[in-house]
Amino acid sequence: MTNRLVAIDTPGGPGFVDELQRIWDAGDAAFPVDQRLPPPAKAAMLTAMRVGEPVEPGDALVIATSGSTGEPKGVVLTHDAIASSAEATSRRLGVTSDDRWLACLPLSHVGGLAVVTRALHTGTGLTILPGFDDVAVNTSGTTLVSLVATTLRRVDCERFRTIVLGGSRPPSDRPPNSVTTYGMTETGSGVVYDGVPLDGVDVAVDDDDQIRLRGPMLLRCYRDGTVPLDADGWFPTGDLGCWLDDGRLQVEGRQGDLIITGGENVWPEAVEAALADHPDVADVMVRGVADPEWGQLVVAAIVPGESVPTLESIRSHVKQHHPGFMAPKRIEIVTSLPRTAIGKLRRA
Repeated sequence: MTNRLVAIDTPGGPGFVDELQRIWDAGDAAFPVDQRLPPPAKAAMLTAMRVGEPVEPGDALVIATSGSTGEPKGVVLTHDAIASSAEATSRRLGVTSDDRWLACLPLSHVGGLAVVTRALHTGTGLTILPGFDDVAVNTSGTTLVSLVATTLRRVDCERFRTIVLGGSRPPSDRPPNSVTTYGMTETGSGVVYDGVPLDGVDVAVDDDDQIRLRGPMLLRCYRDGTVPLDADGWFPTGDLGCWLDDGRLQVEGRQGDLIITGGENVWPEAVEAALADHPDVADVMVRGVADPEWGQLVVAAIVPGESVPTLESIRSHVKQHHPGFMAPKRIEIVTSLPRTAIGKLRRA
């Protein structure tokens, strides 16, 4: 009997877990469908992921990447990879039989789905919500939760023993019971916690500052059959970073996000972090725009707070934290910013 990819097109809840277990018991692999997609987009996604077509023995999941830099890819994760991720993360977090996970992020993305697979593999208690609801989260009675920065602000953080933060850059005033993670769909969720790789995970920073990762929780291949790993099992992330003096990994950002203005390197996330506490900035995205004089201009798209900020106030605020060349030379006032489902900015 041929193993196939089967879609789970149901909201989060006990029914989702039952369907996932049924698919695995039959030897098939599961593809969680994003419940927010309109019917045409959902149909296109099912076609792109080749739902109904064969998978290899041992394949457990196909997860669509968030698509922040292009069209989503289907990441194939095996049962062995899922088990490795579950065991390594649970050891790092000190998970015990007294803990209970809360899954409240989209299950079509690895940050939400990994909570479910982690709990199932380790036998840890699990509560699944059909979506993020601040009242339901704050009254869930759980001890562990995975969140992104945009949902963190709506949660009573003290209710949890540990909050796992992924997705976009965490706020500078994150709660003391939170752990920041670095990873991606291809790594089966976070593999570096607070700058320290999980057990069994190798991290290398190349001469060009690109981060490479290797470990047993990495993908087998993409759904189209391409394998992004080299002969030694290393995955080039496309992220740039460096090692800090204390041995922790610092991630600077996506290789393509780097702004080069007047010969100086500017990381958008560093400028965004500097503007996070500006009184007239509710949300901000920084990007580079081509310019004949400077090569690129640093431009900030801003969702205003109670008042609309001026360019002068924005530049002055950034200069309190960074050199003057990092200060935006132009601002754009917008009503909202484009983000993926897990809160990553779509700079493109």
